[in-house]
Amino acid sequence: MQEIEPYYNWEKYYSSVDDERSPFYGRTYNMLAYENDIYGYYIHPLWDFIGSETLYIKILFADYNHRFAIIEMFGEWNDCLHNDIMHLKRNVIDYMVRRGINQYILIGENILNFHGGDEDYYEEWFDDVEDGWIAAVNFRDFVQTEWKKYHLDYYVNFGGTLEIDNWRTMKPLHFYQLVQKLMVRRLGY
Repeated sequence: MQEIEPYYNWEKYYSSVDDERSPFYGRTYNMLAYENDIYGYYIHPLWDFIGSETLYIKILFADYNHRFAIIEMFGEWNDCLHNDIMHLKRNVIDYMVRRGINQYILIGENILNFHGGDEDYYEEWFDDVEDGWIAAVNFRDFVQTEWKKYHLDYYVNFGGTLEIDNWRTMKPLHFYQLVQKLMVRRLGY
């Protein structure tokens, strides 16, 4: 698990530690020691702690003019035991919503499992974005199945055309524009 790193090729365009509007502004990373773990397995130090024992993230890009953020996720998303959506919502999303972000692209290739719970925080997040959206890209099929079981497809868009395997070959703004176009089609704006 310690070898799974957040995507770093967009750091020349954006770094959350250098962004004064980021919840991770000024953070330093100890690259010499692995401190965070999920179920006793150490994880790469570049993943950002959000208050959850099992879910970590990395804000890969944020654009306050276009009002979007791209967030890569890692670990087990466990709303049942750890209320991970509460940690994500309160410690990251609320912070970004207050700064005008209303379009979220969540990248979930490294989400290893999902355990559902209450949907209140998803509903609150959905209400916060008003004319925006939440798009989940490349989450595993079994995670999407669980999301449907807990009716999270009402709040988060996923599957189908949002399976974008080549997202790493794009620049962040081009990736956003592709997802935005897909979301406009889905939502009928």
